[in-house]
Amino acid sequence: PVYTAEPKVLEQLTGFALTRGMLCAMHRRTLPAMEEICRNARRVAILENVVNPTNVGAIFRSAAALGIDAVLLTSGCSNPLYRRAIRVSMGTVFQVPWAYVPEDWPALLRAQGFRTAAMALRDDSVRLDDPRLTQAEKLAVVMGTEGDGLADATIAACDFTVRIPMHHGVDSLNVAAASAVAFYQLGRRA
Repeated sequence: PVYTAEPKVLEQLTGFALTRGMLCAMHRRTLPAMEEICRNARRVAILENVVNPTNVGAIFRSAAALGIDAVLLTSGCSNPLYRRAIRVSMGTVFQVPWAYVPEDWPALLRAQGFRTAAMALRDDSVRLDDPRLTQAEKLAVVMGTEGDGLADATIAACDFTVRIPMHHGVDSLNVAAASAVAFYQLGRRA
């Protein structure tokens, strides 16, 4: 059904002014388990505590465009169904399979045959174009929160620590921009 209302009524319902004059209510399906999503996947992204909904939406958009089969989120991430994340994703949060991961996700991914690549600025990092990464049959790209990046325990649990080579003294990219670069390179299969 489609209902119409005056803008003031919609503002009362939502608590904010709607710039497009539309409001949508949808049934929220039960999310599948991580194991189910990863069963037939070859490339997945894991977001650890990415709290900015704009970044979450942009990461989903890049995942959809650049060959990532699923996005997995820790409980500290912004909800992909938050309206800003949906808008920035251009609706890809409804196309790319996603789920929240349990605490023991590294072991669960390993049991499904995944290698894990932590995106982190460490001295022991391998370059993003290291052939071992694209040769991995199944690869999970792990990205961390804005500012702090990945937790030390997360990096230690991963098979690779990966760095995007940069120039002009720039040491890092925003997590959404870094995801696009990483997904382009690592989404390719050798």
